[in-house]
Amino acid sequence: MTPAVRFYWIFVVIALPLSTFAMHSATDGVWYPLALQHPGLLSVLLLVLLFTLVGLFDQFIADSNLRKNYPVFANIRFLFEHFRPEIRQYFIADNLEERPFNRETRDLIYRRAKKIDDTMPFGTERDITAEGYLCLFHSLNAKHVDPDKTRVLIGGPDCRQPYSASLLNVSGMSFGALSNNAISALNKAAAEGGFYHNTGEGGISPYHQSHGGDLVWQLGTGYFGCRTPEGRFNPDAFREAASLAQVKMIEIKLSQGAKPSHGGVLPGAKVSEEIARIRLVEVGKTVYSPANHPEFSTPLGLMSFISQLRQLSDGKPIGFKLCIGRKSEFMGIVKAMLETGITPDFITIDGAEGGTGAAPVEFSNRLGMPCIEAGYFVEQVLIGAGLRDRIRLISAGKSASGFDLLSKVALGADVVNSARAMMLALGCIQSKSCNTNKCPTGVATQDPARAKAINVDLRAQRVRNYHQATVNVFLELCGALGYDNPDDLGPSDLYQRTESGLKDFNEIYVPIPPGALLNKAVPESYLKDWERARADAFC
Repeated sequence: MTPAVRFYWIFVVIALPLSTFAMHSATDGVWYPLALQHPGLLSVLLLVLLFTLVGLFDQFIADSNLRKNYPVFANIRFLFEHFRPEIRQYFIADNLEERPFNRETRDLIYRRAKKIDDTMPFGTERDITAEGYLCLFHSLNAKHVDPDKTRVLIGGPDCRQPYSASLLNVSGMSFGALSNNAISALNKAAAEGGFYHNTGEGGISPYHQSHGGDLVWQLGTGYFGCRTPEGRFNPDAFREAASLAQVKMIEIKLSQGAKPSHGGVLPGAKVSEEIARIRLVEVGKTVYSPANHPEFSTPLGLMSFISQLRQLSDGKPIGFKLCIGRKSEFMGIVKAMLETGITPDFITIDGAEGGTGAAPVEFSNRLGMPCIEAGYFVEQVLIGAGLRDRIRLISAGKSASGFDLLSKVALGADVVNSARAMMLALGCIQSKSCNTNKCPTGVATQDPARAKAINVDLRAQRVRNYHQATVNVFLELCGALGYDNPDDLGPSDLYQRTESGLKDFNEIYVPIPPGALLNKAVPESYLKDWERARADAFC
């Protein structure tokens, strides 16, 4: 018997009889418990009873070792553990400590969303001499950048309906992961702010269409919104949805940063009539999204699928999204492009740091290439294959500030998508309860009562404000570097502190000369993966 258990029983043996001690009543001759004759002691009796019952439960029923050895008192530990994230976030963590978005970044988003002062007093809190620190070298000849320079035309030579996209857009977030009001607010912001809204892989919901904002329809492995009852691709259903004027582009999701090469499960309990109608699945039946696409299993198959979707959509821009893993597999896709002559209109590059929803810890922490390195790698391979001018690159990794936008554009991106920063502009507080259906702000939940907290008009305005302010800062940074056009940005503009000092990305990594992959002048650092890459298999 541990000392805590011994103390518990001693306390119960002494306190319980004392708290229920009976004494004689002088008025009617009846014996009453002491607590009833002195109501102020009733609370003591109730506390003793509660203490006794909790302790009995802990020792004989609870499955916790700690509660068995420390009855009652162990629950205090679990109570503090429950509130630990909030205590740490509000009272302990400094401005730069938290992940994935520290307080400095969250405050920046909130301030820009509310259109209040976002300047920093008294200098940076960052250690600018730390290894890995990213920075830019400014010019003494600052320029003004025309805001129209942030529109990017997406559509290759085979595209018949090219789309003019904003530099910054809403990344893929499904209805089901986000609430109806959250989706509606994002769509209204996109419509009023002139940027697109990626649907996520959950299909095109009425809330994605509620305000007429431009949509990028994402197709995951479950083909929600264009699937057969068996989960295969349904061309007729796809053609009907793709013909919507609001759908501007179609994105095939191969993998995502949060959980690359991992499927998904939508429990039957969450498949309501509304969800079933949107996703073309059965009400109340568990739905599985496989890790791989059922319609193709090779790079050549992917090119064929892209061609099919382009034809069914009447020439709208078709692209794919992936988190870079094995370099040889992306190079295999490039070889398939060269072999077939079929190219996507855009490639969305997700980073291992991405992810709005829940994922296995090991997948989130250990799989995939970070977005900055991935963006550089993808652009260099396309340059080496002579395909860069046919394909737009979209960076979908973690982005919140104008510097985030600029660093990704400098390393190859034409367009940047953001998900979590848009959620923060909606009112998200990074409570990390996205997978519990108990989001305190009503953003990442399907609880109607919680979702009602979102004022669609107000939050749409906040998202629009954040978007506009962030793009404006991006333009100011471009001008500070001496450029009047973002197209002039390149890897040599972004510096990273290394053991040997500050170096630009072309000094840290190896750029590929144009067409080098075609004439066997492949740099050594790319050669092994290029030789391994196959158009007829992912390897």
